[in-house]
Formats: sequence, C-alpha cells, structure tokens
Amino acid sequence: MILLKSRSELDLMRESGRKLAAILERIKGIIKPGVTTGEIDSLAEELIRQEKAIPAFKGYRGYPAATCTSVNEVVVHGIPGSLKLKDGDIISIDLGLEYKDYFSDAAFTVGVGKIDSKAKKLIEVTRDSLNEGIKAAKPANRLGDISHAVQKYVEKNGFSVVRQFVGHGVGRNLHEEPEVPNFGRKGWGEILKPGMVLAIEPMVNMGTWECEVLEDGWTAVTSDKKLSAHFEHTVAIMEDGPEILTKL
Repeated sequence: MILLKSRSELDLMRESGRKLAAILERIKGIIKPGVTTGEIDSLAEELIRQEKAIPAFKGYRGYPAATCTSVNEVVVHGIPGSLKLKDGDIISIDLGLEYKDYFSDAAFTVGVGKIDSKAKKLIEVTRDSLNEGIKAAKPANRLGDISHAVQKYVEKNGFSVVRQFVGHGVGRNLHEEPEVPNFGRKGWGEILKPGMVLAIEPMVNMGTWECEVLEDGWTAVTSDKKLSAHFEHTVAIMEDGPEILTKL
C-alpha cells in the first residue's frame, strides 16, 4: 500500500531533507585525493548525530556504516573503509537519515581531482536524468512516466540504466511502496497522487547495465568493471508538481 503524507508529515520530511542536503554539501567539501572512504563515513555520522538525527543506513538489514561510498565500478552499497581516493576516481555517496521518525534519502557522484571527459559526461548525464525523472513526477502522471523519462535520457546519451536496483517510496520507513524503476514504459503503473513521497535514484553505467554483488553481500559492481554513477533525491508529489525535499 502506498502511504500518502499529510501536511504535517510533509513538514517533518522537509526538515529531514534539508538537514540531509546540508550534510551532503559538507561531505562534498572533503572529497579529494588521499581521503579514505572511512573518513567520509565518520564525518557523515558525526554530522547526522549533531543534528539529533539517526543514520538511516547503519544497521539496516545488517549494513555496517552510515554511508554507502561507491568508487569507480561500484554501483551502490560500497562499504566505507581504508580505501584512499586517488586522482581520477569517481565516487558516489548515498546517505539517509531519520529525523523525528521521518526518513530522507539522497545521493550524488563527484570526480576526485581531475577526471577524464568520459567520466565527466557519465556524471552529468546521470544527474540530468534524475532531473528528467523528477519533471515527470507530477499528479495524474504514472510511475512509468518517471521510469521512462530517466531511461530515455540515459540511453539517448549512450549509457545504460541499472535494472537490479531501483528507487522507492520513503516516509516513516526508509523503504516503502512503490518501487521506482529507472526503466520502463510511459503510462505504466500507479497513478501519482499528491502526498506521495518517492526516492528517485538513477544508477547509470558506462557499459553494460548488468551488475553483480561481491562476496560481502553488499557491494554491487558493474559486470564489465566500467564506471557507474548515482544521483538521488527525495521528492514529494504536490498539487502543483514535484518538490525536491533534499535540496538546499
């Protein structure tokens, strides 16, 4: 069942989303060659707790950290640790928090130091595909309109959309109905209604869309070991269109 949020619930989710957006901006500021993914994770958890919030991912289904730090060919769920970032890497940071019983979830990908033009284009197309999906997130449209908008934009630009992992509803739980695929048919699926809140999150690969999960049970990598990028916002469907809750 898809849960519609009331005005008061949306106000709380806006608070949660603003806090998350501010924390992600702080994290962007420390990403450079020589920084470890563990240091990024430590800062994220410290900032979340300073806001009297709870790291949404830590302990979720046994996940061991506050952030997912996915470097280069890692698509999602990269576990932070001793890995040092180096010039030319790209890194996706996926982070969620719980504030006053409401969750927000967002992600971004950035280059470390100087990156090549292909990596830069992958990041730009992934970010822009999220914006295309958000534009389609308006009342009376259908879920598939979001999915189709993302897929069409990504494939037009020569990249592929991950299919094993999808977006989701969000609210009192980190993952709620419905699932939000980044591929699909226009006019398919649930009708979008005011009060729905969705985590829309394109994951885009430079090569094949296929992925595999490593032995740790979490880290998902591209099957061909080519680069992957990831962007995500928590988005409320409002009467007059989409509202991004995880944006400053």
